[in-house]
Amino acid sequence: MRGLHGLLADPGGVKLSAKQARAIAIAAQGFAVARPAAVDRRAVRSLVERLGVVQIDSVNVLVRSHYMPAFSRLGAYDIAHLDALSHREPRTVFEYWGHEASLLPVAMHRLFRWRMEMAKHTAWRHIRRIARYKPQFVRDVLAIVAERGPIGAGDIELGKPSRKGWWEWSDAKSAIEYLFWSGQVTTARRRDFERLYDLPERVLPAEVLAAPTPELADAHRELVEIAARALGIATEADLRDYFRLRPAMARPAITALVEAGVLEEVEVEGWTKRAYLHRDAPAPGAIDDERAVLLSPFDSLVWARERTERMFGMRYRLEIYVPQPKRVHGYYVLPFLFGDRLVARVDLKADRAAGALRVQAAHHEPGVAKSRVAAALAGELARMARWLSLERVEVVQRGELAAALARASKTPRRARRGVRSGDQGSSGGLVE
Repeated sequence: MRGLHGLLADPGGVKLSAKQARAIAIAAQGFAVARPAAVDRRAVRSLVERLGVVQIDSVNVLVRSHYMPAFSRLGAYDIAHLDALSHREPRTVFEYWGHEASLLPVAMHRLFRWRMEMAKHTAWRHIRRIARYKPQFVRDVLAIVAERGPIGAGDIELGKPSRKGWWEWSDAKSAIEYLFWSGQVTTARRRDFERLYDLPERVLPAEVLAAPTPELADAHRELVEIAARALGIATEADLRDYFRLRPAMARPAITALVEAGVLEEVEVEGWTKRAYLHRDAPAPGAIDDERAVLLSPFDSLVWARERTERMFGMRYRLEIYVPQPKRVHGYYVLPFLFGDRLVARVDLKADRAAGALRVQAAHHEPGVAKSRVAAALAGELARMARWLSLERVEVVQRGELAAALARASKTPRRARRGVRSGDQGSSGGLVE
């Protein structure tokens, strides 16, 4: 297969070591190339196209998660470049349910029309209910968007007022979310992270909407191939998870791609399930041992927790919704990729009022010396602080890596009681 010259294959097929598989996955995700000296909008667009999907999440204790993948791969950049892809003409990115709420290349709009058509059956329960029991209300909300869009859900004065609580949506909010899920409205832009909705014909390029809708099987085959190219090497579950595809449609797509030579079945050391290698997967060459990368919890390299544990040996869980006394590693914890290994995890907070990037906990993973990890991590934290226009990095003495990191960062260690993991407040930065 192209890109895999030099691999020895026995009659049973290609066999890869765990390290080779890890290198393929890291390179496929865009971490094997050098960061450019300057990052323009074209580079950010190319990255989104390479990944196929960038997950959006509302937590803002550090920086919105969809801004992180470009920083992790390309280095410091102007986040306006990413916003411009979905907010300005010509639009090259749109929002929809890809992995979760996601940014997707506009060319993929046609590949998700089946999901839009199935909204009455697959959308969240409270969204399906309003479409079922109040169809006229949904039509009224659509008429308001047509008349007044771009418009936020809170500006639509219909139905019961929203009650306090994260999931206590008003009828208008539920209706607009159903219209979004079913593709009848889309995001025109965001206002302080709130979606402003409008009709697709006023937002998306005409040629995107005019593109023929593929058959269901063809759409799944294309989505699986995009996932396979972005992942490099993956199990069936990995491929399905990338765009949240159901087994009944994903499995025939995988079989068809194997038969077409797009995917090849391979064995990976330590993996208990069959793996699939994309024909354009990068060769499993050496990854730069000094490449230091902070990863968003929602980065596509690590968002599948079982894959992360299988590939990197790190059992990684997001503890945002875990009560503070029961948290093990912290509130908003980022894995730290160093070379081809996850060697640490840090609980970060951007204290914008104080001008500080706060490391509220730093935990070491076995395998690489603490001093080496701390030095590399300190450099990456300094780069992140500059990117976020923060003046300094402050390290709290919590976690077995904290002392070494504080020394490497050349900042005074603060007492553990000074800044506690969880001091973000009860809302945790969750806003819609």
